[in-house]
Amino acid sequence: MNVGFVGLGAMGLPIARSLLKTPHTITVYNRTRSRAEPLRAEGAQLAASVAAASRGDVVMTMLADDPAVEATVFGADGMLDALPPGGIHVSLSTISTALSRRLAEAHAGRGQSYVAAPVFGRPDAAAAQRLLVVAAGPAAAVERVRPLLEAIGRKVFVTGTEPAAANTLKLAGNFVIVAAIETLGEAFALLRKSGVEPELFMEIVNDNLFQSPVLANYGAIIARERFEPAGFKLRLGLKDVRLVLEAAQARGVPMPLAGLVRDQFDAAVGAGMGDWDWSALAKLAAQNAGL
Repeated sequence: MNVGFVGLGAMGLPIARSLLKTPHTITVYNRTRSRAEPLRAEGAQLAASVAAASRGDVVMTMLADDPAVEATVFGADGMLDALPPGGIHVSLSTISTALSRRLAEAHAGRGQSYVAAPVFGRPDAAAAQRLLVVAAGPAAAVERVRPLLEAIGRKVFVTGTEPAAANTLKLAGNFVIVAAIETLGEAFALLRKSGVEPELFMEIVNDNLFQSPVLANYGAIIARERFEPAGFKLRLGLKDVRLVLEAAQARGVPMPLAGLVRDQFDAAVGAGMGDWDWSALAKLAAQNAGL
């Protein structure tokens, strides 16, 4: 297949590198061209525009937020006009459920298909092809792009034919992660003010109660306060929590804990932590405790 890839940020670049290991022709585009240049030597073709990257069989996007996806798809010289009938847009981004539904409708109106395939994992997992992929969309389109999704992740979960379902699942998953980060931050603040090392706490709690790789990973980051460089920026975490609350409001689902976490993210961004890793939410808990 001829596959376009748009968005070579912290996640997009290692994902594109994984796709270059497949037998498909990969054409990449990034607004800042210097991010794309290193991939030329690895076999990628470089596109001069979104449209040029979107004229093949499949185009995949990994972009930061709703406005970036909207500009890429609906903007001048954008994807919607360039992708041929029968082409498939695969969005790997964490976006709103409302935008996902809009994309599905717009692509269907052009005889194209839209597959939502947001991923769980940080840049190191992307580089190791160990992402978890949650996919939803027309069954035939999902199966057609499955080899691409399997090339970037260790497991692909198909949630059905409605793309927004995959985005809802991703948002719910991110909510659980940020709730865990806030919980760890508060617990660590109590432990440190009580003279107990967080590492011992994690050995007891995670090794014997939860056994979660997410808790183990973020527990280590928070214990060492290793918030830079960011694997996922805190300001993007704020974006995700806001999207969770939007989705919950649309379905009439109260999520009081999500509201609390959003307020903590707002405070952390206001304190200048927006470009730190989102696990720096725990730093705010420490500062509030006088640490």
